[in-house]
Amino acid sequence: MAEQRPDPDQLLALIRQEDEQAKRGRLKIFFGASAGVGKTYAMLSAAHTAKLQGIDVLIGVVETHGRAETQALIDGLESLPLKRIVDKNRTVTEFDLDAALARAPGLILIDELAHSNVVGSRHPKRWQDVEELLSAGIDVWSTMNVQHLESLNDIVGGITGIRVWETVPDHVFDTADEVVIVDLPPDDLLQRLKEGKVYLAQQAERAVQNFFRKGNLIALRELALRRTADRVDSDMLQYRQNSSVKPVWGTRDSLLACVGPHDQAEKTVRSTARLAVQLNVPWHAVYVETPSLQRLADAKRRRVLAALKLAQDMGAQIATLAGQDVAETLVKYARQHNLSKVVLGRDMLARPRFWRQVLADKIGMLGADLDVIQISLPASSPRPAATPETRDNPIPWPAYLWSAVLCAGTTLVALPLADILEQANIVMLFLLGVVAVAVRFGRGPAVMASFVSVGAFDFFFVSPRYSFAFADIQYLVTFMVMLVVALVIGQMTAGLKYQARVSQRREDRMRALYEMSRLLSATLMTEQVATISAQFLTAEFGARSALLVADDNNKLQAPLITGDAPQVDPAIAQWAFDKAEPAGYGTDTLPSSSTLYLPLSAPMRVRGILAVQPRDTTRLVVPEQRRLLDTCASLLAISLERIHYINVAQDTTVHMESERLRNLLLSAISHDLRTPLSVMVGLAEALKLTKPPLTGEAAEIASAVGESALRMNTLVNNLLDMARLESGKVELNRQWQPIEDVVGSALRTVQPILNGRSVRVALDDDLPPVRIDAVLIERILINLIENAIKYTPPDTAISVGANATPEAVELWVADEGHGLPPGQEEAIFNKFMRGKKESSIPGVGLGLAICRAIARAHDGTIVGVTRPQGGACFTLRLPRETPPVIEPFTQQTDEEPS
Repeated sequence: MAEQRPDPDQLLALIRQEDEQAKRGRLKIFFGASAGVGKTYAMLSAAHTAKLQGIDVLIGVVETHGRAETQALIDGLESLPLKRIVDKNRTVTEFDLDAALARAPGLILIDELAHSNVVGSRHPKRWQDVEELLSAGIDVWSTMNVQHLESLNDIVGGITGIRVWETVPDHVFDTADEVVIVDLPPDDLLQRLKEGKVYLAQQAERAVQNFFRKGNLIALRELALRRTADRVDSDMLQYRQNSSVKPVWGTRDSLLACVGPHDQAEKTVRSTARLAVQLNVPWHAVYVETPSLQRLADAKRRRVLAALKLAQDMGAQIATLAGQDVAETLVKYARQHNLSKVVLGRDMLARPRFWRQVLADKIGMLGADLDVIQISLPASSPRPAATPETRDNPIPWPAYLWSAVLCAGTTLVALPLADILEQANIVMLFLLGVVAVAVRFGRGPAVMASFVSVGAFDFFFVSPRYSFAFADIQYLVTFMVMLVVALVIGQMTAGLKYQARVSQRREDRMRALYEMSRLLSATLMTEQVATISAQFLTAEFGARSALLVADDNNKLQAPLITGDAPQVDPAIAQWAFDKAEPAGYGTDTLPSSSTLYLPLSAPMRVRGILAVQPRDTTRLVVPEQRRLLDTCASLLAISLERIHYINVAQDTTVHMESERLRNLLLSAISHDLRTPLSVMVGLAEALKLTKPPLTGEAAEIASAVGESALRMNTLVNNLLDMARLESGKVELNRQWQPIEDVVGSALRTVQPILNGRSVRVALDDDLPPVRIDAVLIERILINLIENAIKYTPPDTAISVGANATPEAVELWVADEGHGLPPGQEEAIFNKFMRGKKESSIPGVGLGLAICRAIARAHDGTIVGVTRPQGGACFTLRLPRETPPVIEPFTQQTDEEPS
């Protein structure tokens, strides 16, 4: 009954977990192999059933993709209105998270969990919206396909040849409260596709030729079923731990390889790996370190670590366990991880003794629910001659000497008390000495102290004294009991001391990790992260370290080093960063290097490389130490990502504030300057009309004042227009217009400033009408032509043209000048950016910025390039829409037919 009692620590953790889970909503995922298997249909059908049970059901967002049967299921369920968001001057609809939180339904349906939200939403991903709903205590049902799982994304891409960029982290899927697999055989899915129940006819034909091939669907179906089975297996293990279930459940075959310190451990590992491949099952490899194995020779310890490393390379989950008894520790581990088969080597020279059982027999007795598989091993080779590199650790003679001294001291203390104390109390003094030896010097000296104490008690305190003879045969029982008790006490004390030391090491590691995470949570600079990591690695591993952080171009910067500098190879570090795989010592990539390079993988991307060069390289091979190092790297990666996003948020805030102040300044200046400029233009015109009229130099001055005032007025109007466009206050008067009229109006407007320059016009004959604000599009053409006039020689021509594509209508203005400044093709569209700085050409650099703002307001784009034959070409792309159908006019008459 005692074995069935749950662990108090696990029980307390379970209570806390259940308390936190009770405050959160429950997530249910309808999971399928591909689109069209019926996930949304199944979710809506289940929602109707939930509504009949009295649950408050709300549709947050559901994508029907034009499927009539799915659309029919929406009727009868309350739907949340979608939120309208302006993205690049166009309006799109998205799920309204704030409205859902305010409505607080009992259950909300959120389709397509992997969807990416539009820029301007609170969260970039829909699964993050779901996390906030769950935190608010709202139950959520959602849908997703297997290709949207982050860990399977590249595998699906390799199968189908199509890479899906919208993904969901695996932890969202793994921590879901319920996963419902929605399955459909490939033939049935292809039939639905042909019937138009998945996509429209033209889309369905392309889908069958690409993604929806039968082989792809079979592979995706297997992936979905296997991933769901893995999740169910994890749920089963969690239930076993929470319920303290001891026997192994044979729901799935799994192997546990036992690695020992013998020289045939690698054969056990390889045999288990082959068996795992044949059975297609997961497997573990463990090494149990008992107190008797704690003082292994360095050569044997390296052999054990090499075998564990081999097992890890072959796909096993490895661990080093501490325990008093190998069999008990193995059985406990197998039951904890639900491993049904234990694999160990069978030494042909090993024979059971009455005081010792063979390991396989003992495992069979302790774990009747386990299958024991023995691998035949060759007979152990003769022990070679001991050398300084191969022999075991030398016997600690000083400990045995101090053990003898302590027994002698106990005897000297007890001699004066021989006539005062009973012999039973004197025995207690000797037992106390044995305990002291076990605590201080360990198991071997304690065994010696047990025998020495029995002999000293017989020689000095049993009649006849000062002789090993004894008068009463009953003393033989006393000696035997004293010896057994002393041996048991010594063994237990040494074992408890070993366990306490192991527990203390684990506590020290956990304390160091906690202290490190606490310090990292307060960091604001990467230099602080490097300092904290160096301190931790020096204290825990005695290692030198360096932190290499990546820039925005995925190039590693110079190492950040605190203290002694390790040997860092930039080429190896960059390779580890690009491949997101460890390299250097202890890995399969350049293992001869004395430095280990660990990629700092954060949730969004790899943030850098941690270079570690230990003074004692064996510490990085021990599985527990390596896991500790990997945990340290994960904490550093998360801290670097947090600092990155803090900097991004600060830069964004500064940029937004600067843009706001700039727009306010532009608006204020333009408004304040318009009135005096209008007055100046009016006065200049009035001077020309004075009687008598101005002549000579006075007339030239008046004309120059008028031209300068007009030019200044144009600049102020540009400033005002830019401020209005940036603030979004410009309302487009979009009408269906022929593009030829817009081009002709723009050319007539710029005619006075052409000064005889030739303009070539090339318009396609079948240009469709476009739905635009003609005044603003004309403004774009005028600005582009004015730019061409300013920045090209006066004897060159300007070309204006338009053509249509199935998706857009393109307008372009080209010149024969020197082209755009190299590398500035995008920068020239920024505000106050001029083609030639500090030049005599008038302007403040707002013309192209206004053109891009107007193009975005029309959901279009504008780009500039340098033509191969010379000169610049600016192209405006406007989305092509279907014009309205104009009904023919029919004249009505009052005459009736005869």
